[in-house]
Amino acid sequence: MSYNFLVIQDIIYSKEKRGKIVAIVNLDALIPREDFEVQGHNISQQLVNTLTATGLNKGEFFYSSLRKPDFQRETADWDKIKIKDFINSFLDGDLIPSIILWNAGHYTFVIDGAHRLSALIAWVNDDYGDGILSQEFFNNEIDLEQKSIAEQTRRLIEKDIGSYKGFMEAVRNPSEANQEKLNKAQKLGFLSVHLQWVQGDAEKAENSFFKINEKSTPISDTEKALLKSRKKPYALASRAIMRAGTGHKYWSHFSQKIKEDIVTIAKEVNESLFTPDTKTPIKTLDLPLAGKNYSSKTLPLIFDLVKLSNNVLKGEIDNDTDGKTTTKYLRRTNKVIRRFTTTHPSSLGLHPAIYFYSEQGRYQPTAFMAWIEIIKEYENKKQFNAFTDIREEFEDYILKRKNITNQVTGKYGSGLKGYKQLKELYLFIIDTIKDKSTSLDAIDNRINENEKFQFLKLSDFGEKSKNNNFSSNSKSEVFLRNAIQNAPKCKICRGLVHVNSISIDHIKRKQDGGLGNPDNGQLTHPYCNTTYKN
Repeated sequence: MSYNFLVIQDIIYSKEKRGKIVAIVNLDALIPREDFEVQGHNISQQLVNTLTATGLNKGEFFYSSLRKPDFQRETADWDKIKIKDFINSFLDGDLIPSIILWNAGHYTFVIDGAHRLSALIAWVNDDYGDGILSQEFFNNEIDLEQKSIAEQTRRLIEKDIGSYKGFMEAVRNPSEANQEKLNKAQKLGFLSVHLQWVQGDAEKAENSFFKINEKSTPISDTEKALLKSRKKPYALASRAIMRAGTGHKYWSHFSQKIKEDIVTIAKEVNESLFTPDTKTPIKTLDLPLAGKNYSSKTLPLIFDLVKLSNNVLKGEIDNDTDGKTTTKYLRRTNKVIRRFTTTHPSSLGLHPAIYFYSEQGRYQPTAFMAWIEIIKEYENKKQFNAFTDIREEFEDYILKRKNITNQVTGKYGSGLKGYKQLKELYLFIIDTIKDKSTSLDAIDNRINENEKFQFLKLSDFGEKSKNNNFSSNSKSEVFLRNAIQNAPKCKICRGLVHVNSISIDHIKRKQDGGLGNPDNGQLTHPYCNTTYKN
């Protein structure tokens, strides 16, 4: 494998990944982060130009000096196949692109190649996001999905390559080792990756990072915006939510009270977004509000959520020097999310299977963003009761016309590109129902009469297959169609009730003598129970 082939392989992989959700392996713990503003100066003497696997073992001098700069993207962008293939390329002696480093006193900063280094570190230390290094980094609060992906990666590498520990045992006990494994193990002493060093100060190193990462494997627009705005409150809030307040503490220089608030709120938002866990094909209606926590689409979703919740899509925002603005942004984001699918008294309990997943069970971030805007608008205009009045009819319509979300996304783009148009369509449907046009045909006719929406094809769609076997999407669609028909509904508004947003209401009110007996209880949404019925 040549250098050029690896670069092309990287580009192909990135393009393939953009079109689908990928279960990524979190290797962010394996190289600690450090602010570039550290004591120490660039060393002028001769620096090593190769690195062997043994130097990446915990406790080795070289590994202990490794750091990622605070502007480095999170090392959580490769899936288990890519990690396995890279380790295999290293063991086969393929020519691997150089790791680019910058030295500042006792620290060695990784300017380019953090994923490559982390893949080898993961193999050497048997830590694919769930080992000792990761447990320390995430305060022993690693969720089940991250652990599951880590174990899948470990089993794949053990099966196709073998563990680093197994190679070391083969060298120590050659007479008992498999010959093929022993041959590979004996090569480890001289196999290495090439190192290149950036000469100059911290500014030169940072400029080198952005220049390098906009070439062979470009930084996505979200990553670029997040890295360049890393000291701004919306970036700090996004980082905190992404890992539920664990991992690298980008907010470590704030006061103790501010740090505690950031962690507490970020954890609540993360749990509201990503619990319970889900698998495909879908076999439960207990779907998370924001899809999978460990996918290539998660960070952009959180970043856009924070910006939309705080109205910072345009305009210059100052850096946050004391953490107060970051905390304010987190509180605003949490206030919006509490309206979605939580047990907070303000929660509408919007069922994700209806509002945010396609008929085949694919997560729809554009719909999520559209509803962020709708909730903000309803908050300002105090229109939640008016929506609750017609909620049953609205849910019935969008359930039968699931395909309209994808059609809007197809025309205008996903995420921030198309959410305003989708919001406009949802509000038009809601207003149509308020005007007493509640039947499927009546709503369809009103949409067809509007010039803005004439591109929509209002007919039933399903997963079409020419294969005799059911695809994963087809299986999900079969389950969702049947399960939704029997899903519990709020006894007040008749909208679907989600497991994360259940409130138990007195049928006969307490003030009227109603008791807390099961016969006097009913399932409702929190908002319907605490506000709407009153």
